[in-house]
Amino acid sequence: MSEQDPYVKVEMSCGLATIEFYHPSHNALPLNMLDKLTTEIRNAGENDLVNVILLKSAGEKTFCAGADFEQLKQINSKDEGLQFFSGFANVILAMKHCPKPLVVRLQGKAIGGGVGIAAAGDLCFANSRASVRLSELNIGIGPFVIAPAVERRIGKTNFSRLSLQPDIWMTADEAKNAGLFTEVFQETEAMDNHLDIFLKKLATLNPKALLQMKKILWEGTENWDSLLIERAAMSGELVLSDFTRKALNKS
Repeated sequence: MSEQDPYVKVEMSCGLATIEFYHPSHNALPLNMLDKLTTEIRNAGENDLVNVILLKSAGEKTFCAGADFEQLKQINSKDEGLQFFSGFANVILAMKHCPKPLVVRLQGKAIGGGVGIAAAGDLCFANSRASVRLSELNIGIGPFVIAPAVERRIGKTNFSRLSLQPDIWMTADEAKNAGLFTEVFQETEAMDNHLDIFLKKLATLNPKALLQMKKILWEGTENWDSLLIERAAMSGELVLSDFTRKALNKS
């Protein structure tokens, strides 16, 4: 596997499962990688040797550019659209249902679905170069699937600010103040040093207590299993619109 090949890989050590993904197109996510992320999150959650999970991406500048535009261009039916956007729904649902604490490491820009993944973590640590944008309206769809996760973190007012202004970026400090980021570190090295200490500590805590905390933290999201798939159908239909087709062909 070369550094240019997309991948999702897992490393395990001392109760910590680190799930890392990479795509040469700014860590954009096609359906096969979304499905792989869902599988690995579920597997780690069911593994008795895992007490805590870290989700991260490779590279320095972009955590995740959201949906893979090249694959969006190839969608030709509502069923194909539903299948693709259900990929993001399934990742978020796997993170929600995971019985272990799941921490996200965000080292750069996050766009669209990447913001949803950040929001679905139990905690999200970022460096000072991290920023987020919901650009979906620019291509004629909306951040429907990720909306519940993002709203849960930053509230409807901030969600409206981002979703209805698809060209603006929320800075790392703004994202922390809004509740999306747990902590912001000036340098990536400082973030990684902190995560190393914190995750090792978290992995030693009582797993039964952590499981109960996870349940409490996600109270009120019981309808997401159906809601997110309904939202995926909305996006899957709109991606076939003339507006979106033209916008994607310009990208």
